[in-house]
Amino acid sequence: MAKQGSAPTYWDYLKLDRLLQLQNGMEPDDARLASDELHFIVVHQIYELWFKLVLRELRQGRDQLAAPRVPEETLPHVVHHLRRVNEILKLAADQFRVVETLTPQDFLDFRDKLVPASGFQSFQMREIELLLGLEEEQRRAIGGSDPIDHIRKMAHESPGGRDAWARVEAARQEKTLRSALHDWLHRTPIQASAPSDPGDAAVVDAFMREYMAAFEEQHGAQTEHLVQAGLGSAGALRDRFESNVRRAREFLLAEDVTENQRERRRRIRAGILFIESYRDLPLLAWPRLLVDTIVELEELLVIWRSRHARMAERVIGRRVGTGGSPGVDYLDQTAQYRIFVDLWSVRTLLLPREALPALRDPTFYGFAV
Repeated sequence: MAKQGSAPTYWDYLKLDRLLQLQNGMEPDDARLASDELHFIVVHQIYELWFKLVLRELRQGRDQLAAPRVPEETLPHVVHHLRRVNEILKLAADQFRVVETLTPQDFLDFRDKLVPASGFQSFQMREIELLLGLEEEQRRAIGGSDPIDHIRKMAHESPGGRDAWARVEAARQEKTLRSALHDWLHRTPIQASAPSDPGDAAVVDAFMREYMAAFEEQHGAQTEHLVQAGLGSAGALRDRFESNVRRAREFLLAEDVTENQRERRRRIRAGILFIESYRDLPLLAWPRLLVDTIVELEELLVIWRSRHARMAERVIGRRVGTGGSPGVDYLDQTAQYRIFVDLWSVRTLLLPREALPALRDPTFYGFAV
């Protein structure tokens, strides 16, 4: 180590003497490992280091977005932190190419040494899911195996397990990025009206009615166009479009949530719809970029999960996981997770610019002078 007061070296700053001693797995040192096992350990440690950085960036973005008032100049900082997460997720998905240099039989040579250790026990990935806002019922519905329950049951096995469980438990108590986003979206000025303004509910309702009328008109025109083009039976096409209109109305009226949440959720969804629809307005430029960045984040997480499943299938087939999970079947099912459901759903409702309801006060959304 560097002497106190001396200038740091590269190896001192990065603690390389300690870092490079941590790749031995369960052996006294890594010299006793086959190169394939060393490769396996290094790759997974790198993933966990990326997860550490992802957690830091998510928390910084979440904290800035969770403020009671988020100044316009803060949004670029939130986007900056989340874009860094997105770049890490792109790199993490591509990193599976390195894992795939491990052949099935090379892995089988040391796989039994892992039992019952498993990526299922990655408490940092569980923290990421919790911090984003993955709900317990979503997690429990996948594969019949709950990784958080698994971590809890294994926590007594080692001091590391107790620390892992403490981290997961702490993350369960945190405000999620999804919750912070919803708080922010709820305050979106719709037709120049904020939730604290008198008559705001009436303004939002009027906007939603106008929007739905335009949505139904457009769908009616699309139906007739397809019928005239001979691209399907009139009855089937009309049923299909009417089903879309019905689902759109149920979504905008928040009929899929409990009654005590309905009014708040309606305004949140109206806020997303307004930002997406009038995204060219100066005041909405950064809000729509934030929405896009979060959608991209979830898209990249889905891609990472899908890539993970294909890598695992290529290397181990569809065996039971080393931790007792359903293995690839479980990984495939996790790609179904959607946390920011409303951001995705709104895209089904978007209209061409010329079909949008007129803005009541366009100058409200201009640049301040």
